[in-house]
Amino acid sequence: MIRLTQKMSACGRRFTAKSGAKGRRPDRTRLLCFPHWLTNRKQMTMKRRVLLMTLVSAGAGIGTSARAQALVDEKDPQAAALGYVADAKKVDVKKYPKYAAGQLCSNCALYQGKATDKQAGCPLFGAKQVAGPGWCSAWAKKA
Repeated sequence: MIRLTQKMSACGRRFTAKSGAKGRRPDRTRLLCFPHWLTNRKQMTMKRRVLLMTLVSAGAGIGTSARAQALVDEKDPQAAALGYVADAKKVDVKKYPKYAAGQLCSNCALYQGKATDKQAGCPLFGAKQVAGPGWCSAWAKKA
């Protein structure tokens, strides 16, 4: 049988649940003078998770902005395979007969920025950015 006894401590009330046998340690003790977030393990764990997720996402945001500034190099193997050039005026028309004047990265369906942006992301080149006035053989008209 469990009986509750009320004791006073220096910081306030403390409730102790004692079992019926004498000489045993109390089964449960909860100090009511502490803030609830220190005594509630579930809430403390959730706050810790939120803090960690915030730190991780902030770090990811900083890392992404630093990487996002890297432009695709025309000599990069992926860029060379797609015939990417940073300036569409320099496209070799004999090698890429599909090219037509006015085809730019900035008006491509794969371009992940606004048409007025000087550079933006392209899913074909991963974390690197392409120049707005650039072109590659994967160009597709925006809908």
